[in-house]
Amino acid sequence: MRKTIFEFAKTIIVALVIALIITTFIKPTLVKGYSMYPTIEPNNYLIVNKIPYLTGDPAHGDIIVFKAHIYTDTGEEKDLIKRVIGVADDVIEVKDGVVYRNGEALTEEYIYGGVTPGDMAPFTVDNGYIFVMGDNRPNSLDSRDPSIGEIPVSDILGRVDLRLFPFNEIGLINR
Repeated sequence: MRKTIFEFAKTIIVALVIALIITTFIKPTLVKGYSMYPTIEPNNYLIVNKIPYLTGDPAHGDIIVFKAHIYTDTGEEKDLIKRVIGVADDVIEVKDGVVYRNGEALTEEYIYGGVTPGDMAPFTVDNGYIFVMGDNRPNSLDSRDPSIGEIPVSDILGRVDLRLFPFNEIGLINR
């Protein structure tokens, strides 16, 4: 009897340790908006990997989740999902529907509609920050908007690596 209780307690402790490790490095996220359409759609259930930015920096094209410091009507802080367009010292510009990074036009097959509406004067990304945009450019609150601006790297919650739902789209998220 005593051995059974010990084995049960050991199983519970191991399960709790595994759960703690998983929640420390992985964050599940349910998508609510269209700003990353068509790459990510509303009601997609994603796994956000917290590990890559513990030791490294975000890279061009990474899809990330970050603290946006904007709030819902209920006072809850919103996390946003966007694609990294610029990192420290990059110069980002939008001209005639095309995004330029350091003077070179980006090839962005993933964006909805194929163009980025509006023009944006050249902007240099500060050290310790990134510049992000949604793939659905006409319907995205992102770094082009002064209420969001460039994102401190410290506000990044993780990189989107995996889609779990819908089941027919389970797999790695393309970068």
